[in-house]
Amino acid sequence: MSDRDDVTVGQLLLVEYQTVKDEQKTRIGFRDNLLYVTLTVLAAVIAASAQAKQPAMLLALPPVCVVLGWTYLVNDEKISAIGAYVRGELGPRLAQLAGAEKAFDWEVAHRADARRRSRKAIQCGIDLLAFCGVPFAGLLVYWVSGETSAGLVAVSGVEALTVVGLGVQIVLYARPFRPSTPSTTSPPSG
Repeated sequence: MSDRDDVTVGQLLLVEYQTVKDEQKTRIGFRDNLLYVTLTVLAAVIAASAQAKQPAMLLALPPVCVVLGWTYLVNDEKISAIGAYVRGELGPRLAQLAGAEKAFDWEVAHRADARRRSRKAIQCGIDLLAFCGVPFAGLLVYWVSGETSAGLVAVSGVEALTVVGLGVQIVLYARPFRPSTPSTTSPPSG
């Protein structure tokens, strides 16, 4: 008998589960650290701009925040996609093989929390503030500073549109006001 004959479908599914959960855990750590990186960069740019008395330096906020915010959003989507895959595909396949009613109950149970919608709405607000609100405030400070130039005003207008676009994507992805269901077939929602 070869080693290949000793591997069962159930063992393969458990290895797959462990692999995707490891990826999810890594992405969660990376995503959460992006918020701290963003806050650090915001503080550094704002402090440098204030110390140098150069409001134009605040124009660095939007591109940095849009890149970090988009990376945060993409990682959050992958985290949710992994959860949806475990709930909708992997768990049911493993439960069927084991002759059990269901597998990985936590993947579904934690989504049924009564305060989940309010937490999602609050997180959406935090994401909007960190990745969109602060850079937009920086743009406003630049615009009213009296130290503007036509070229930088044009650049800042494009930056404002980009920040608004990111904000729209954050809200569309978060869907904080949609009722949450513990269904195994619902699309990923964080």
